[in-house]
Amino acid sequence: MDGPYSFPTQRLEALTDPSKTPLVLVACGSFSPLTFLHLRMFEMAKDNARLHTDFTVVGGYLSPVNDRYAKLGLASSSHRINMCQLAVQDTSEWISVDPWEARQMEYTPTAQVLDHFDHELNTVRGGADCLVEDPETGETRVEKRKIKIMLLAGSDLILTMSEPGVWAEKDLHHILGRYGCYIIERSESELDQSIFSSSSVHSRSPLALYRSNIHMVDQLVRNDVSSTKVRMFLRKGMSVQYLIPGVVIKYIKRHGLYRTADRRPGEAASAANSPAPSSVPEAAEEAERGREKEREREREMRGATPPAPVASGSGSGSGSAMVTEP
Repeated sequence: MDGPYSFPTQRLEALTDPSKTPLVLVACGSFSPLTFLHLRMFEMAKDNARLHTDFTVVGGYLSPVNDRYAKLGLASSSHRINMCQLAVQDTSEWISVDPWEARQMEYTPTAQVLDHFDHELNTVRGGADCLVEDPETGETRVEKRKIKIMLLAGSDLILTMSEPGVWAEKDLHHILGRYGCYIIERSESELDQSIFSSSSVHSRSPLALYRSNIHMVDQLVRNDVSSTKVRMFLRKGMSVQYLIPGVVIKYIKRHGLYRTADRRPGEAASAANSPAPSSVPEAAEEAERGREKEREREREMRGATPPAPVASGSGSGSGSAMVTEP
């Protein structure tokens, strides 16, 4: 990705109720490709914040993971950023795409990504614009209010946070204690509520310590679409219409993405642009998934690269898993 980096602020909204706290939602993930559920998560969290908290959402950001994450099925960051930008331009007025994480030379853990947003929004920009009316003159002036930043993810993220050794504990304290998160329920990820209990064996865990900073949101309309399923459909020549934005479908077709078995960025690039077989045997796909799991276990033991998350998504180089993508 060439050219100077510029943090996107054009879609940030002003805070019109001074009694509220401005909130920005940040979703980290592979987005390979972006689905309607990725976008829908922002809307569900925004509704929850408006109805049940003192927060007002003033912006949302997609932060595509760096290519160094080296996950199967991960298209190059340039393609993923382009697809995300096309999708938000076509479907949303308040969600932006920040390419900073993808542009880094190395993989960046989630905690550091959130620190980047905090720096750009609260230090560089000075916070959110808040419109305050003078009671004497009736004139409106603009004040700055510190923005609360929260991680946005599916409920499978919480499950990885409760598993020993997946996340660095210092990162969990940093993410949950300083920032907090909005967790969107996923049908395949039922949560054991005891992981949040102060009276359980988890009482000293960050999940229990910062439970008040973790906002759980039910899916009132069930949606279990995932990037993994979309890639599988594309490999088999099946329709993905109405699963992902139309502009993303056109981009995928134009650039010949996801026509072959999942590869890491830069791996067998020439093959990635060749026509895929008419079908991919299920046994071969299962065997590849098994081999990938073995490679993940080896990487975790060596500590050379971040472990991959439970579902398709992104992970952390210091032992903290990144957000799993829907």
